[in-house]
Amino acid sequence: MTTAGYRVGIDVGGTFTDLICVTPDGRVLLDKTPTTPADQSEGVMAGLDQLAGAVGLTTADLCGRLDALVHGTTTADNTMIEMNGAPTGLLVTEGHRDEIELRRVHKEEIWDPSYPAPPQIARRRCRIAIPERVDFEGNVVLALDEDAVRRGAKRLEKLGVSSIAIVFLHSFTNPAHELRAREIVLEEFPDVGHVSLSHEVLPRAPEFERTSTTLVNAYVAPRIAAYTTRLTEKLRGAGYGGQMLIMQSTGGVMPPEYVARKAVSLLGSGPTGGVMGATVAAGKSGVRDFVAVDMGGTSYDVCLVRGGRPEVKQDWNWRYRYYIGLPMVDVQSVGAGGGSIAQVRQGALLVGPESAGAEPGPACYGRGGARATVTDADTVLGYLPAERFAGGRMTLDVDAARAAITRDVAEPLGLDIVEAAWGIERIVNANMANAVRKVLSSHGADPRELAMIAYGGNGPVHAWAQAVELGIRRVLVPKAAPAFSALGLLVADYELDLVRAYVVPLSQVDVRRVTRLMQEMLDEARKELAPANLGPDQLVHGLFAQMCYPGQNFDMSVPVPEGTSLDEGGLLDLAGRFHDLHEADRGFAFRSQQPLLRGVRLAASGRTPKPEALAAVGDVRDAEQARTGSRPVYFGTEFADTPVYDGSRLGPGASIDGPALVEEPFTVVVLAPGNRARLDDNGNYDITI
Repeated sequence: MTTAGYRVGIDVGGTFTDLICVTPDGRVLLDKTPTTPADQSEGVMAGLDQLAGAVGLTTADLCGRLDALVHGTTTADNTMIEMNGAPTGLLVTEGHRDEIELRRVHKEEIWDPSYPAPPQIARRRCRIAIPERVDFEGNVVLALDEDAVRRGAKRLEKLGVSSIAIVFLHSFTNPAHELRAREIVLEEFPDVGHVSLSHEVLPRAPEFERTSTTLVNAYVAPRIAAYTTRLTEKLRGAGYGGQMLIMQSTGGVMPPEYVARKAVSLLGSGPTGGVMGATVAAGKSGVRDFVAVDMGGTSYDVCLVRGGRPEVKQDWNWRYRYYIGLPMVDVQSVGAGGGSIAQVRQGALLVGPESAGAEPGPACYGRGGARATVTDADTVLGYLPAERFAGGRMTLDVDAARAAITRDVAEPLGLDIVEAAWGIERIVNANMANAVRKVLSSHGADPRELAMIAYGGNGPVHAWAQAVELGIRRVLVPKAAPAFSALGLLVADYELDLVRAYVVPLSQVDVRRVTRLMQEMLDEARKELAPANLGPDQLVHGLFAQMCYPGQNFDMSVPVPEGTSLDEGGLLDLAGRFHDLHEADRGFAFRSQQPLLRGVRLAASGRTPKPEALAAVGDVRDAEQARTGSRPVYFGTEFADTPVYDGSRLGPGASIDGPALVEEPFTVVVLAPGNRARLDDNGNYDITI
């Protein structure tokens, strides 16, 4: 892989599609374009047109000179949010038809007996029980009833199903029945759009987790495949002949052909890109323990990073009320963004989670939106520039913002316009601070001991208030904050996570079988990563044993540094490592108890080139030379005449005392009274609260 051409990262958000371009000479350009919900590929191509114009090329010339195009998409998330995926059926081992309903007795609202069950991905009539049985060692106990599979396929076709999940008991130890069932389904129902096999999606126990993950995969895969196919065709038509890479929830990228089989791995891919970018940016500034917060137009995403590595959840990942049994960067989201709608209900002011989105957007955008939003409050209080918004492409309608807030908030509550706007600010900031507290408390982290990295178009506007509420004293705002998730895509590596099941007490482990499974995964990883043309020095991998105590539902990944050289003597060391890891992670260990091996895992990475600079910086060290004027801004007590600076002119070493507004393209860094910001050598505003 060369770095002689352009590299582009594209993140599709709920309101804007963000783009980052690294030029051959190392410059970093960012841009935004409104997301096109009906067909996200249209917004992506419009963004590429804008980038091409910014570098003085035609779209065809830019696409022809691209070395890499990395994409983060919300298609999978939107499918689950709106529950508008493919009509899905399920073929399942007889006796397990209702396992998806049991949910391990998990209920999101445990004190509400009337809380409804989640919307069904596969209706009960579309869940077909098939006589067959394989035991946990892979031995066939009951042969597959092929006639039952044929009848099931025909029934699902008549019921209008277009995607099918096949989940047979212990198929991860012997997939023969699932493979044969797929052959029969394709014979009887050749027009079926997609078939997901559980041993390919999640080749391990437990059973409910595998069923849930495979169903979600079957539900979202057709829309993912349709979207990536459309986008690939448009890119090919525009002259791009390379491979498009797509961000996964693990924090790594893979090509569309891979994610089409494992579409469920795209859930949360956009926010994950932002976390990966934040990790690189913070590392350049010497910050390794921080909370990353991304406030966009629709959502607010939070992730804890310690020791320079984001928290990754291996188990108990619930997304949109369905369990996803894949490793996921632990990004938690709440409905709090610039487009969050403010309304009065039963005498109380509520902000979010409903959003005005890209269409029609906040009232101040002048695109037909009429309801009051957070962005309207930001406009009324003076944080946002009315004349030079979105890089000078938009003029905000302040009167429309005031009218919306007056009608929706001020009049119902008997407040004046400023009190109403400030009330919106306080509530959305409190909602976001509570989201941070929830994430940090689950990991035992104290916000007062952490820095905050704020990005997204609205993150720099609200970071000062969140930091005060959380007791955080240091905030980093990257200059590329408005498109930071897109930048994170460009610094992400290829990531492949493979598992092979082998359930046995550690004392009875067949070491040759373990090393054979490890070698199989290594061979598969090399095959999957071969199209990337990575050099030997770019490929790294780690081998793990999946272990637990007898009776536990969830296992832990225990490093196996010996790899395929593991021998009988190494099993004792493996047990010791498991006990130590269990005690460190979960607070206890039963050292006299024999652990259970549940399988082996391979985490493989293919290193990609990283841009030297993460943002373009100016050359002005004296901030006063970049001052463009002032405007009244409200910080909670009264309007203060606040200096405004052109952030694009500021160079490393420039220092600004609050109150101040630093206007960057597509965002504003807000400094409250008492704050001080210094632009460091890496393009980060280092703010002391």
